[in-house]
Amino acid sequence: MLYHVNPVKFFFPIDDHLFRLKKAEALKNLWKISLLLILCSTGVYAWMALLGVGSGMISAEAISLTSFEYEAGKVWFVLGRMVFAVVFALLVLFIPSLFFYSFTDIPFKKIIILQQIVLFVMLAERVLWIPLAVYGGLDWFVSPWSFGIIASYVTDTLWVVVFFGAISLFQLWIIWFQVKFLNYLSPVKKPWIWLSVIFIHIFYWIGTAALAFLDSHLVSGWFA
Repeated sequence: MLYHVNPVKFFFPIDDHLFRLKKAEALKNLWKISLLLILCSTGVYAWMALLGVGSGMISAEAISLTSFEYEAGKVWFVLGRMVFAVVFALLVLFIPSLFFYSFTDIPFKKIIILQQIVLFVMLAERVLWIPLAVYGGLDWFVSPWSFGIIASYVTDTLWVVVFFGAISLFQLWIIWFQVKFLNYLSPVKKPWIWLSVIFIHIFYWIGTAALAFLDSHLVSGWFA
């Protein structure tokens, strides 16, 4: 049985696609879709950079820079975001896939399909946030669908706010979907799947909070 990979169609309906994917003996368009998602990730982050999202530190130093240095800084900022987008997409597609593959009997390529859908949802969340950032000035970790906005009322500690900001309604859906996907295609007991999925997301949330600090220090260091 040949299964045509298409992350968008996978949502309608999910159970039907899971059944057909489990029975599939061959996959079509797997790597083309992966490449397309990487390009979409690059496009989204380049778009954000061109809109100036996250470039506040560069703008703050504009007075002390020559026009050439300022324009060069903006170019490097866009290129840096594009490189980050590629690395981000590759990490989302392959690191969790390797982790899930290590304790399930699901073929690696089928787990890649799972992570393609995860990446698609994460990019959709980021696209929905862009208008809030441009017109409302909201950071991603205090978006209306994240828990960061609640954490910001409890503490002023940025690391804590960013950590909870990485936990959003989209992320909760992703956790549910990953558990459903892995449980359907694997004989591993459901409690172990839940623990494994939650573990890798906690690792992701901690990494996201750490990267937020690293990113701000790198940008400030380049343009200070």
